[in-house]
Amino acid sequence: MARDQDEAGRPPGPDRGAVVPGGEHHGLRARLVERFGGRVGEAIYAFFACGLALAISGLAAYLAKQPLLFPSLGPTALLFFERPMAATSSPRNALIGHAVAILAGFLSLGLFGLLDNPSILVEDATPARIGAGAFSVALTGAVLLLLSASHPPTGATTLIVSLGFLQTPSEMAALMAGVVVLTAVGWPINRAAGVPVPAWGVKQ
Repeated sequence: MARDQDEAGRPPGPDRGAVVPGGEHHGLRARLVERFGGRVGEAIYAFFACGLALAISGLAAYLAKQPLLFPSLGPTALLFFERPMAATSSPRNALIGHAVAILAGFLSLGLFGLLDNPSILVEDATPARIGAGAFSVALTGAVLLLLSASHPPTGATTLIVSLGFLQTPSEMAALMAGVVVLTAVGWPINRAAGVPVPAWGVKQ
């Protein structure tokens, strides 16, 4: 077994949100890990933290009457609370990643002449729609690698736009607002639980 992986094939140390000096020695997450063991303690923390964060995001969506809660926020929340110290889980990667994904989706709609077309659920999988979807994901991935801002859930976000589910300027603004809300909620939850998540990005 590689020295840089644990028994589950996961990297050790900060990438998994492990205890670091001055970090979560006395925090809720650390106490759960100490009480129930690493895997179970982390699972309990992720369960309650994810549920709380998405419930708050959902409440914001309800009050604002806007689509602030959408599918790709689910995996973003999982990253926030399952791997809180990973670079891909940082506020920087989440915010930049989803912003790039939304723009890539919109650009794809324009390039393939789909700005005024209904979604893929209405007009089926036309060649143009397939091209827009494929191009948007490819562009998102490439740009985020260049920016050192990888955030896998963005692959779903860009498809939401390029497949026509949410494609007007106001809808795309709501998507980004949803990311901001979840990030603004997730960061203090982790901090309150004693997880020393960065305020912006993880130093590479």
